[in-house]
Amino acid sequence: MSASHELETAATNHALEAVRLDKQGARGMAITMYQKAIETLLTLVQLYPDYGLNKVYIQRAMAYQQRIRVLQGGGPIGPQMEEPPSTAAGGSVSAEKASYDELVLKEKPNVKWDEVVGLEQGKKAIKEAIVYPVQRPDLFPLGWPRGILLFGPPGCGKTLLAAAVATEIDATFISVDAASIMSKWLGEAEQNVARLFNSARKSANDGRPAIIFIDELDSLIGMHSSEVGGEARVRNQFLKEMDGVIDKGKNIHAYVIGATNKPWDLDWPFIRRFQKRILVPLPDHHARLGVFKLYTSNLNLASDVDLYELARLSEGFSGSDLRDVCQSAYLKVIGEFFESGQANNKSAKPRPLSRDHFKQILEERKPSVSPQMLEMYNRWFEAFKAL
Repeated sequence: MSASHELETAATNHALEAVRLDKQGARGMAITMYQKAIETLLTLVQLYPDYGLNKVYIQRAMAYQQRIRVLQGGGPIGPQMEEPPSTAAGGSVSAEKASYDELVLKEKPNVKWDEVVGLEQGKKAIKEAIVYPVQRPDLFPLGWPRGILLFGPPGCGKTLLAAAVATEIDATFISVDAASIMSKWLGEAEQNVARLFNSARKSANDGRPAIIFIDELDSLIGMHSSEVGGEARVRNQFLKEMDGVIDKGKNIHAYVIGATNKPWDLDWPFIRRFQKRILVPLPDHHARLGVFKLYTSNLNLASDVDLYELARLSEGFSGSDLRDVCQSAYLKVIGEFFESGQANNKSAKPRPLSRDHFKQILEERKPSVSPQMLEMYNRWFEAFKAL
């Protein structure tokens, strides 16, 4: 299989997975997979500028980016994306027949610490809670935390933090969206919770650390004014399993990392089981500069692009917002290249990304997190922080 074919297949697989998760209502994981599909398509266009399907790939990348914006909005998500054409084996997954294996994201993370820009306080807390006990358990006679809660605005690196620590300790990484567990069509949410923890314990007992990463945790263990019996049983099952890991886990390295954009929706019996509660904030100027450096490192920039200026102009933007800014600016240049007809000239190349491209995108966008929302995060952090 050629390298271009491998990239095409990878982009299709990422997109198929994104659409499947999108249909389940698993926003966080769907966004991650849409972003992977976009990155793969852009890599394909960069490496093979003469490829005949590049215009189609750009259009599809722009459609995925638009879907990401809808999912990040937090309101009703409307109709999902259509599945992309695929030559890969298999097809769409019927939601009614979704199994436990389809519920869990099995992809092994490969995220290094230097890819997690900023978030030094969060990195330090997670290393103290997970990395150091794995490396030298003999230095922890009182044990170590096994429940870690990451909370903060969407798109600021909660999933990246979890993936980076899993990579660091070569852990079995069991990633699941809480909304998927609670979806009515699954019908076996209790059993799925038990299977999650059983998988983690088995890996840890076999000598390999395990991390259960639960995104949108509030969907699973949030406060409910009126919950039906099934929901109550799932919540009780989660409490039971958490207690088994925290109190009876002895020296096994099994951890639960929960992520939420709505920490105020969590009930106290669940909050106290996460011994570490870490705010993952919006990036400051230094971190925004680092994010711009990361996402433009493989792009052709014009000499008038000042990343320090872009970091200053993007105050209040999340890491995900900044990623979208870079993608949108690049897609604009590629779109201009195709629309001008230059793409038909195999020796022609797109022009460099200019300052005006970035400024236009920044003027057309607003931060996805409001000042009022930031104040809510800070108040909750002061009330419940545990670093």
